[in-house]
Amino acid sequence: MIVLDQPSALRLFLEMQGSIVPRILHKILAVAALSAAILSIDKLALPLPHVSISAIGVFGIALSLFLGFRNNAAYDRWWEARGLWGQLIAEIRNLGRQVTLFSPDAALHARVLSNAVAFAHLHRGALRGDDTRADIAPWIGEAEADALLARPNPADAALSRLNAALAEAELDGYARMTLSRTLSAMGLAQAGGERIATTPLPFVYSLLVRRTTYLYCFLLPFALAEQAGWFTPLLAAIVAYVFFGLQAVTRELEQPFHNVENGLPLHAMCRVMEISASEALGRPAPPPLAPVKGVLT
Repeated sequence: MIVLDQPSALRLFLEMQGSIVPRILHKILAVAALSAAILSIDKLALPLPHVSISAIGVFGIALSLFLGFRNNAAYDRWWEARGLWGQLIAEIRNLGRQVTLFSPDAALHARVLSNAVAFAHLHRGALRGDDTRADIAPWIGEAEADALLARPNPADAALSRLNAALAEAELDGYARMTLSRTLSAMGLAQAGGERIATTPLPFVYSLLVRRTTYLYCFLLPFALAEQAGWFTPLLAAIVAYVFFGLQAVTRELEQPFHNVENGLPLHAMCRVMEISASEALGRPAPPPLAPVKGVLT
């Protein structure tokens, strides 16, 4: 996730970090070249049929609605994913307070919070495809880490072991009920993240928007040639930047757990959980992760 300050007005047009321009530049140039070719043929060789600017305007409005709907749906997924990970951070902090409140057993505190941190890392690994062995081994030991990673769903296995540790502890009924609610909330957050990761936006939306965008950019020069003249390639390139740019942004936000510039900083959030667990156990806490070149992973 990019954490840079807002650039100045001049730098705004030159800033490339986080920009989708490098990814769609070839499409912008292709639309500009196509527009220049169509305009040259129309002006210098053979008059071509023109499209009504009103008709292309209505077409553009319809395309904008499609793009807006898909972009809103993608951002909703990104924001829900951020909320689920924020909930995980809160629940692990609650777990540390509750287990300390309900039991004086320091060994139980360490076992519960260590498994909670391992659960967070393993959940990140499942969503992002990361190898988390080096992250969880210092908390639960190498043998335990290998045993969890061998399971079909390592994060769920870690949550089950956390539950087993609490089940074996000497706790009263109220404590068990309270801790059970916290574990259930963690499980719900995990299931929500898995749902987002395994359920992309319907393919039919992507197909419709992409086809319509290409068709619109192909027809645009025929509408602009008469009124815009030799400015047609420039105007067509600007329109291509807007529409193809929105498509690229939507594709990135659609998968919020991917390790990209605008993805969620799952490593940094796992480090926040490590800090909270270390403080609850009275251990030296690791430092928060810092952005690297303005990007927090």
